[in-house]
Amino acid sequence: MPYKCSWCLSLPLIAVIYVTFPANCEFPTLAHLGPQASDETQTKALTDLVKRLLGSRGSEFILLVNRSLARDDLDVCELRSAGGDKIAATGSSGVAVAAGVYHYLKYYCSCQVSWSGSQLSLPSPLPGVPGVLRLSTPHKFRYYQNVCTQSYSSVWWDWRRWEQEIDWMALNGVNLPLAFTGQEALWQEVYLGLGLNQTDIDSFFTGPAFLAWNRMGNLVQWGGPLSSSWHIKQLYLQYRILQRMRALGMMPVLPAFSGIVPKAITRLFPQAKVTKLGPWSNFNCSYSCAYVLEPSDPLFQRIGSLFLSKLLAEFGTDHIYNTDTFNEMTPTSSDPVYLSAVSRSVFASMTSVDSQAIWLMQGWLFVNNPTFWKQEQIKALLHGVPIGRMIVLDLFAESMPVFSSTSSFYGQPFIWCMLHNFGGNSGLFGTVENINMGPFEALRYPNSTLVGLGMAPEGIEQNPVVYELMSELAWHWEPIDLYKWASLYAARRYGVSHENLTDSWKLLFHSVYNCTVPKYKNHNHSPLVRRPTMHMNTDLWYNPRDLYEAWRLMYLSAKPLMSVETFRYDLVDVTRQALQLLTTQLYLEIKDAFQKQNLPKLLTAGGLLVSDLLPELDRLLSSESHFLLGLWLEQARALAQDKHEAEQYEVNARNQITLWGPEGNILDYASKEWGGLMGDYYTQRWSLFVNTLVQCLDRGKPFNQDAFNQAVFQVEKNFTINQKKYPSKPQGDTYDIVTRIFLKYYPKALKRLN
Repeated sequence: MPYKCSWCLSLPLIAVIYVTFPANCEFPTLAHLGPQASDETQTKALTDLVKRLLGSRGSEFILLVNRSLARDDLDVCELRSAGGDKIAATGSSGVAVAAGVYHYLKYYCSCQVSWSGSQLSLPSPLPGVPGVLRLSTPHKFRYYQNVCTQSYSSVWWDWRRWEQEIDWMALNGVNLPLAFTGQEALWQEVYLGLGLNQTDIDSFFTGPAFLAWNRMGNLVQWGGPLSSSWHIKQLYLQYRILQRMRALGMMPVLPAFSGIVPKAITRLFPQAKVTKLGPWSNFNCSYSCAYVLEPSDPLFQRIGSLFLSKLLAEFGTDHIYNTDTFNEMTPTSSDPVYLSAVSRSVFASMTSVDSQAIWLMQGWLFVNNPTFWKQEQIKALLHGVPIGRMIVLDLFAESMPVFSSTSSFYGQPFIWCMLHNFGGNSGLFGTVENINMGPFEALRYPNSTLVGLGMAPEGIEQNPVVYELMSELAWHWEPIDLYKWASLYAARRYGVSHENLTDSWKLLFHSVYNCTVPKYKNHNHSPLVRRPTMHMNTDLWYNPRDLYEAWRLMYLSAKPLMSVETFRYDLVDVTRQALQLLTTQLYLEIKDAFQKQNLPKLLTAGGLLVSDLLPELDRLLSSESHFLLGLWLEQARALAQDKHEAEQYEVNARNQITLWGPEGNILDYASKEWGGLMGDYYTQRWSLFVNTLVQCLDRGKPFNQDAFNQAVFQVEKNFTINQKKYPSKPQGDTYDIVTRIFLKYYPKALKRLN
């Protein structure tokens, strides 16, 4: 029978789990994959992790890794009470034990660890565990990250922040993370060794904030070049990242060659079969148009094996490599023979260096371009690699799964992934019903080749509840009761059990966190974070009343909880979402007033938006450390070795979250709602828009969108280069600011819904 867990039923009860292991698709070629560190090394790394997390109270846990506990090649952790009020946790890998410890902390101690702070008020003594609590997973792999995550979120991280993230990964059971840091230093060695000069390489690499798309062949040069200082620091960082990941029992995924080459290759090897692809997104060929080396050319194998040889010599390997052919780019031919040859050659470049290589491929291309990728083309690309030697990430499975339309990727093993977030943009969003049901439907799918679950957000450090739910589901054998889970989440998130907070989270799960319409994704289309026009997307997938009521309940509980970091973050985030909704309502009033030539109404709604609501929102965001533009910019500048480089990195950081390209090529894609950005970017655009509409009515002229776009572009561009300094520490009293906003705007919000 599947496990039954009483914590799903009520808060005070203790978890007791019964497990059976269903017959599942097995791939002998994956059996050799697993932690390389010894049990002793993993145990030591775990002990250090728990000490970092709990300080002196970490000594109350007895930790042990014993890989022989694994059952059917799947992770297991056992928890029991030990002498002296201690808790013993024994598991088949470091990650399994870490996940078991975190389960205990959540459901026995009502604690939480998240990107937005930790709530670790441990009871003393620690609650006992009756009998043996056995936790297991039906999934060999628990994958984490997206190729884009390294640009949208972790690009400026130092080791301290990476250490925190790796700890979070382990606690959440992740054992298959991407590890792409520092690869450009090795690519530079390869290309210099082939005869390219530094100018050739500088015109190829992008700046740090755009490396994800350089790696996938979408973009060149923009925001670059990369300095030797950058390469050295990133290499050193990668050594530490890999050492820690492996010590905890993870299997880091390293990069491999996809065929994308610098343009200068055509000069050095004029006979090479190199194809120039078309421009990507809204870029022209000055910064796009990748050069792809044909897989049949001997140079393909030479470059691929050169890079992988250097990579393995530098970093070692866990035998899993990621590379993405044709990411958001159309192949030169739809001929299945050609597509099979491409994947065969990519894989051959791996196995020529590592005979045990497994290719991990993002399946985004099948979602992004379904017109090209018909069943015949998908099957050809996948079958260019022996069955079981490729793992496909069904990257957007919570909204647009591919496994069900490709007979489980035509036999190749796959990982069911939740993408969730595009660009790292702010905004409450989730698909909790889909992620609660989807993985289990995939597991029960006829002849399923499912081998894992994954979290593949383009950007992180937002909506922590969604990631805690998703990571926990990897240790379940059937769907859970979402509303009971949400109630328990509220209690451990804040360290108190309060009816208002429980009801607030139930409302959030019912509304903003339960999007079931794929078209909405989580790309924040709110008018607040978009360049103003007369035709903006104002659709919602939820009832605003539910959000406003959740806000009210949270505010009523706020005063005694303001010292709790996790609560303070959520209060700001829910208030921010409420003001985002109000911005949409005011925009509709502004638009209606202009169309009806009602100047007084236009002045009232426009004035309220740009002179009061948005400045209040900026003050709110500036009062909480997790919503600060200044911190993002400070981290970017801190990686530089001199003033020139610091200025380059700051422009990278500003451009990515606003214009995204020299001309607003992917405008507002990575939009963040941060203090400083709200005041000096979004508010300035809205002010110009309202003033332009007022002038049009005054002069009896129609609104000219093209003229406005030219004017507002100057505002946007100036923001990316003005070098204004922003605080990297919170300013103001969050509770006072929220109180003022709530008393002023909550009644207005309800009135506007009537």
